[in-house]
Amino acid sequence: MERYICENVFVPLRSGPTHRSEMLSQVLFGEKYKILDQVDHWLKIETEFDNFTGWIDRNHLQHALAVDDTPGYVLNRSLLCFKSDRTKMILEAGCEIYNPDPDKSCFLAGDNLYTTGNDFNSSYFSSTDSVSDTAMRFINSPYIWGGRIPSGIDCSGLTQLVYKIHGRKLPRNSWQQAETGEDVAFINDTKPGDLVFFDNERGKISHVGMIISRGLVIHASGRVRIDQIDHQGIYKQEIGTYSHHLRMIRRVC
Repeated sequence: MERYICENVFVPLRSGPTHRSEMLSQVLFGEKYKILDQVDHWLKIETEFDNFTGWIDRNHLQHALAVDDTPGYVLNRSLLCFKSDRTKMILEAGCEIYNPDPDKSCFLAGDNLYTTGNDFNSSYFSSTDSVSDTAMRFINSPYIWGGRIPSGIDCSGLTQLVYKIHGRKLPRNSWQQAETGEDVAFINDTKPGDLVFFDNERGKISHVGMIISRGLVIHASGRVRIDQIDHQGIYKQEIGTYSHHLRMIRRVC
């Protein structure tokens, strides 16, 4: 089955073959996918990064054929680049580029060449920051259900994005992420980068955040924000009560 490389900044991945369907996730620039089915101008696809399935509109389609298994380099910040027709694109953190050549200020997506500014260097796709420091870069990013990029992201999109930048694959949804890594029994035993999961009134995992230091969690709730956390859950000072009930803690690195 042929595999393709997304060449949009992102493409909405919907629950059904219509724009009225819920956006479940996004396919980011440079991510690979395969086509499973087609209904009119809609394609059902499966992503390679997190094995997520959904529907994309052919009208959004810009892609290259993935001819080999060359790995992508994950951007850790936004990158201004230019297509072969000299139109510009701004790729966001989490997007992937191939065969980057900082000396020539260019990279590939499939067989398509993209050029960049003279400031392009390896720091765009390599990082010495800690996982929690990377998460802090996305403070105040707006919350969007199904979002996976800094300009609009949901809770599990945030944790997935941060760990993607650090070379670790996490599943797309919070309940799936709760099944990865190792259990941490007590909140006082947490380390920066640990994931904390919260359940709803039905007892199902519905939210995830990341410990950045003792007693503090970063999470996407309305926006990416930092709140206090203890053994009960997330405490929001502005409302004077707990907003999320702690269910479990997982160490994934």
